[in-house]
Amino acid sequence: MNNKSAAHVIALLGMVVGVLGTLAVSSVVGGGKRRTAQGDWAKLNLVLEQVKDNYVDEVDVNGITEAAIVAALKKLDPHTVYLPPVEQQEANEDLVGNFDGIGIQFNVPNDTAIVLEVISGGPSESAGLLPGDRILEVDGKVIAGVKYPQDSIVKRIKGPAGTKVNIKISREKETIDFEITRGKIPLHSVDAAFMLSDTVGYIRLTKFSATTFQEVSASAADLLAKGMKKVVFDLRDNTGGYFNQAILLSNMFLEKGQTIVYIEGLHRTREIYTSNGMGLLRGMDLVLVLNENSASSTEIFAGAIQDNKKGVIVGRRSFGKGLVQEPLFFSDGSAVRISVARYYTPSGRCIQRSYDDGEEAYSSDIYRRYTDGELFSRDSVHADEGGIMPDIFVPMDTTKASDFYIKCTRKAVQMKFASYIFDNYKGRLSVIDNFADLESFLENMNVEGRFLKYAASQGFRISTSEWADTRVYMMPQVRALVGRYSKMGQIAYYKFYLPIDETIEIAAAASLKDITEQ
Repeated sequence: MNNKSAAHVIALLGMVVGVLGTLAVSSVVGGGKRRTAQGDWAKLNLVLEQVKDNYVDEVDVNGITEAAIVAALKKLDPHTVYLPPVEQQEANEDLVGNFDGIGIQFNVPNDTAIVLEVISGGPSESAGLLPGDRILEVDGKVIAGVKYPQDSIVKRIKGPAGTKVNIKISREKETIDFEITRGKIPLHSVDAAFMLSDTVGYIRLTKFSATTFQEVSASAADLLAKGMKKVVFDLRDNTGGYFNQAILLSNMFLEKGQTIVYIEGLHRTREIYTSNGMGLLRGMDLVLVLNENSASSTEIFAGAIQDNKKGVIVGRRSFGKGLVQEPLFFSDGSAVRISVARYYTPSGRCIQRSYDDGEEAYSSDIYRRYTDGELFSRDSVHADEGGIMPDIFVPMDTTKASDFYIKCTRKAVQMKFASYIFDNYKGRLSVIDNFADLESFLENMNVEGRFLKYAASQGFRISTSEWADTRVYMMPQVRALVGRYSKMGQIAYYKFYLPIDETIEIAAAASLKDITEQ
C-alpha cells in the first residue's frame, strides 16, 4: 500500500467531517484506550487509522473511506449525499446546459438503437448521420441485436470533446462507417413551446438548467408575437435544478419587491430573495401544472407564484424537496452535497416534507400516496405534509388504461410501430415541418388501421367494442410517437398528446379570478 496515498485519503475524510463538526484531539490513556470527546468526529478517524495500520490484510483505503462517508451521511437527511466522480459528472452534465458527445437522441424499441434526432450544429449532423439510422457498432463493439443496455450505449458514445468515436450504422439496405469527433452538445430544458389556442401558450419545462431562463425568455417572446395572453407551464416530472434559475423565472411574473423565497438553517441566517419588477411577463395570466414528481426549484417557482397570487396551480401535491445543498468538491472529481438550510415560500410554508420515518419511507412516499388515495382525492392530503398544494386538484386517471393498452405498453408496441412507419415513409415523414401537413399525412396513410394490423402481428388483438373505448386514448399517443420522427420533433408529440390530457385542458381554462373569488 502507498502510505502517502492512504494518508491523503484519511486527510480527505478529515476535510469532509471537518465541515460538519470540530475535530477533537484525542490521547492514549491507561489500558490502551483512546479517549474522545462526546459529539466530536475523532473516533471515526481513529478507527480508520487503526484499520490502516493494523488490519491483517491489505486495505482498500479509498473504498473504506468512501463507504464510511456514505454510511455517515445516511444518518442525516435523504439529500445530503456523497457523489463519486462519475455520478458527480453526470449530475453536472444534466444541469450545466451541455455535455460532451456526438449530438444525437436515440431510443431502443427492440434490440437496436435508432436515431430519433440529430442535434442541429452538432458533430453527428456534420458527419452525416440521419434520423432513422440504426446503430450497429460503437468502436468495433456490436450493440445491435444483442440486447445491449441503453445506458451502456450512451457511455460508449459519450466522451471528452475532441476525442473520436467510430460508429457503424445501417441505413435502408446500406451499412455506413462514420468517424465522429465529439464536441460540446447543448441540452435544452424547454422541451416544447407552442400555442394551445389563439391566446393560450404552452411551455413544457423539464429541468432548471443553466440555460432555463434564457430558453424560457426566447420561447415566451416567440409566443407573445403569436398572440399569447395566457401561458400554461407544464412542470410535471420536473425534478428541479439550479436555484438561481427558479429565482429568475419567478421574477418574470412578479412586481417589484415581492418575496420569491427565503432560506434559513441552524448555521445560516435568513436570506430573503425578492423580485425587481422588471420581468417580461408581469401581468400575464399564468397557470403552473404540477404532479407528485415536481420538486426543488419547481416548488420554489410554484410557491412564489401561489403565495403572491400571480397564477393558478393545477394538478397534484408536489414532491416536497426543500433542502438547500452546498457542494464540497474534491480533487478526484467526487463531491459531497450537504443540506445547510430549508426553503420557505413567501408566506412561511416549509417546502420540505418530513423524513423522520427514515430513508425507506421517504423514498417510497409516492407509493404511499397511491395506496392512501392521495393521488385520487384531495381529501386524503394533509396540509402539513410539505410540497406545494394545487389550487385545482386533478386526480390521477387510471380508467383509460385498458388491458390491451397495458399489454402493448409493456412490450413497447407503440414505439416499435412508430419506428416501423418511419422505416417505410422516411423520405416523406422526415421533411414535414408543420402540424396540418403531419395530420393529413397520417390520416391518408390510415395510421389507425395500420397500427391495429401491426399490433396483431405482434400477438396483440382487441375486439371492436373494446377498441371503441381504447382508441380515444391510445391513438393520440401512437400519432405522437410517429410525429416525433418528423421535423417538428417534440412539438409534434405534445400537439398530438395534449388534447387527451385532462390536466392541461383544465389548466387552459383555469383563471386566477375564479380562485380568488372562492
